[in-house]
Amino acid sequence: MNHRTEILDLRTALQVLRSAQGQLVETNVEVDPAAELSGVYRHVGAGGTVMRPTVVDGPAMLFHNIKGHPNASVAIGVLASRARVAELFGCKKEELGRLVMECAHKPIQPVVVSGPAPAQEVVHLADDPDFDLFKLIPAPTNTPVDAGPYITLGMCYATHPDTGLSDVTIHRMCIQGKDELSIFLQPGSRHIGAMAERATELGRTLPISISIGVDPAIEVTSCFEPPTTPLGFNELSIAGALRQRPVELVRCVSIAENAIANAEYVIEGEIIPGVRVVEDQNSHTGFAMPEFPGYNGPASRECWLIKVKAVTHRRNPIMQTCIGPSEEHVNMAGIPTEASILGMIDKALPGKVLNCYAHRSGGGKYMAVLQCRKTVHTDEGKQRQAALLAFSAFPELKHVILVDEDVDIFDTNDVLWAMNTRFQGDADIVTIPGVRCHPLDPSSNPAYTGSIRDVGISTKTIFDCTVPFALKERFRRAPFMEVDPEKWLRG
Repeated sequence: MNHRTEILDLRTALQVLRSAQGQLVETNVEVDPAAELSGVYRHVGAGGTVMRPTVVDGPAMLFHNIKGHPNASVAIGVLASRARVAELFGCKKEELGRLVMECAHKPIQPVVVSGPAPAQEVVHLADDPDFDLFKLIPAPTNTPVDAGPYITLGMCYATHPDTGLSDVTIHRMCIQGKDELSIFLQPGSRHIGAMAERATELGRTLPISISIGVDPAIEVTSCFEPPTTPLGFNELSIAGALRQRPVELVRCVSIAENAIANAEYVIEGEIIPGVRVVEDQNSHTGFAMPEFPGYNGPASRECWLIKVKAVTHRRNPIMQTCIGPSEEHVNMAGIPTEASILGMIDKALPGKVLNCYAHRSGGGKYMAVLQCRKTVHTDEGKQRQAALLAFSAFPELKHVILVDEDVDIFDTNDVLWAMNTRFQGDADIVTIPGVRCHPLDPSSNPAYTGSIRDVGISTKTIFDCTVPFALKERFRRAPFMEVDPEKWLRG
């Protein structure tokens, strides 16, 4: 597997896509960031769990004429195709999980460079009477019932008050006022949430930078979760390994924190201790924004408050955004999921799982397909052990489908063929009830079934669609002559 080392920011990534046929569409037609922009992209390339009709594996889009923001552009869908991510990372699309896993094992730590950086070409301080986030940030509203304009691809960077260790994560953030953002930190969440909780215990604010429009490698690797990247592990080091050079940070202009030096935008602020925000306080719709399972997320009454101190950006900046349930989320969440699962299984059962796919129907989180190999009779049963390891590697995983090495895990029709010809419901389903999974699954609710004790608890399920080792000879797929069809296709 190769690495692309020349891509270090969003603009370079877009140049690569311009040179790849059919991967980027640019338009100068005016678009309203309030619901219209996402409505357009739904039909162009959103995919994922977005309500049909939508297009899977369509191009990215770059809008150059944003209503109310004459000097800015908006990019969407940069990562909404697995083949496009592979192009930007320098590998085959089937190798993404393993490539990112290898990078997680060989981290290169970020470095701080002297400023001003590209992200600080233009500076707006919050004490300026004209400062207004609504005017400065062309953040889209995904649907007409969203709580407000959302920053969906903001790389949140903060430092733990006790350890001094820094980290980057992505959280949903809604513009609430001219210098205020709400940030949703799931109770008991990792990294930034743990830092904010500790700062609150100490009675301190938590300085935080939000970098928008960065190298796609940062956006994907920032989505790793424990146990692969425990509290204190800086995921920017994985992006550094992928690009074979450290991610460059720069000191913020208004707070004691760093930001990504070549970002398009940086929002600088502080998480205020003890203050909670009703997420839809401006819209009163009851909804936040569409989340990765494909449903509108309920507005939280427990968001934290970020008081913004400054906004810096490049000249003619490019806002980057994604649709919550789109294929973009599948890839950002799913590729680290695959890497985490492969990393754990390779240690415990080397050679028994060839590959893993975090399927798009689960938003990159709920479902994984494992390609298993049985070579001796004692391998029987290890495929189910691999599924248990997958649940341990990624706790939000709900379903695991096991298939043999002759099944293409990236082809859903082939996976369903295995389920239809190598699976019996009374013998090949393993259920593990009462396990914590993910609160955004609307079926993981006591109202759905009495077996669920609390919101976010699910029954984890293994679908074993592998052939029993003793019967492998009876399940050989029909062989065809190996030929090169080009001779006939050339006419």
